[in-house]
Amino acid sequence: MPVIRLLLLFIQTDMLTYWIIFIAIALASYLVQANLQRKFKKYAAVPLDSRLTGREVAEKMLRDNGIYDVQVTSTPGHLTDHYNPVTKTVNLSESVYASDSVAAAAVAAHECGHAIQHAHAYGPLQLRSALVPVVSFASNWVQWIILIGLFTINIFPGLLFFGIVLFALTTLFSFVTLPVEIDASRRACAWLDSARITAPQNHPMAVDALRSAAYTYVVAALGSLATLVYYIMIFLGGSRDEE
Repeated sequence: MPVIRLLLLFIQTDMLTYWIIFIAIALASYLVQANLQRKFKKYAAVPLDSRLTGREVAEKMLRDNGIYDVQVTSTPGHLTDHYNPVTKTVNLSESVYASDSVAAAAVAAHECGHAIQHAHAYGPLQLRSALVPVVSFASNWVQWIILIGLFTINIFPGLLFFGIVLFALTTLFSFVTLPVEIDASRRACAWLDSARITAPQNHPMAVDALRSAAYTYVVAALGSLATLVYYIMIFLGGSRDEE
């Protein structure tokens, strides 16, 4: 088939290009993570004029949006903040829960953004939630299946193909996550400003912190896509060798 031949030609001539892209994404991931840590450390040292803690910011944002069935709790770790739609809890890391900093307010408001998405049946969040059980299974087994599939590609190519399908689901999950996270940050920034939680002089800091966090999801999605393309290249190359 002409399309397959063109794709195989691409594989032969562009593997070096792929590795350059792959290394570039890995470097970008490192730089984005380092930038995120630096930004949050910097803005964690800037107090809010209101002196509201992360817990208080979260509770106020939930009330302002008519949400009374979501609890705000403290969870161990650093940057472990998350919203759990099953238990309906906004879980804030210890450094965010008790802090009155701009960074803490931004993180708390972002997680409440997810609670608001849940309350309003936000489409991408519902899709991500539906994918969680499948992606959880895929994440636990995909690397083993792909590893075995790579060693047995000339004997049982179907195993590697199955691994690629599972990995494609995790890649899809990464891309579905993007609008969910970006929308939660948009809701957070808008509310922090309208509720006057952040002042004109420090609101840009909250926006910058959440934008830096969003970049980590973008890089993760691109990295997952690059890896998926690599596995597909190997599979097509193995299939070609069998002919």
